[in-house]
Amino acid sequence: MEKKELFKLNNRYTIMTDLQYPIGKFKVKKDYTEQETTEFLKTLKAFPEELQKVVDGITDEQLATPYRPDGWTAQQVIHHISDSHMNMLIRLKWTLTEDSPRIKAYYEDRWANLADYSLPIQLSIDMLKVIHAKVIALLENLDKETLNRSYVHPETEYSFTLESVMALYAWHGAHHIAHIKICKGEWS
Repeated sequence: MEKKELFKLNNRYTIMTDLQYPIGKFKVKKDYTEQETTEFLKTLKAFPEELQKVVDGITDEQLATPYRPDGWTAQQVIHHISDSHMNMLIRLKWTLTEDSPRIKAYYEDRWANLADYSLPIQLSIDMLKVIHAKVIALLENLDKETLNRSYVHPETEYSFTLESVMALYAWHGAHHIAHIKICKGEWS
């Protein structure tokens, strides 16, 4: 049985795993319907503006608040999203131009401690707007065969299809928006 650690947040106790995965863990499927991929595309297209709305009016104190003990601050989460989705864009391009490329992993925790994570968050949000415009341009109108092209992740040896990448990053955005809302005291 999983040990459940309690953490006091906004004057109530919360289970630690609920803070780490407030919308649940990502679960990849072997295949996705056309309706699901259409929804993923809509979610990816809308994400930068959704993030912008969530951070509008965020205070310096909220930006400096971690979403869980030993977790990243809201500021680190926002910069991480930009870095992660930048990697998604590169991985998509490799997958569309190479046969089952083996991608490069990166140390997210180390990146979160680099100097650029102290820059204003708007830089990363603006970067996300450009990244997502390019991602949508690449993914729009792909047929099922192309959406089943894949890359191999070196840490898990798992082969991610473009459909599963769409699902993953649609989840990833929502996952981190929940973290930011936790830092703002808006998550219940």
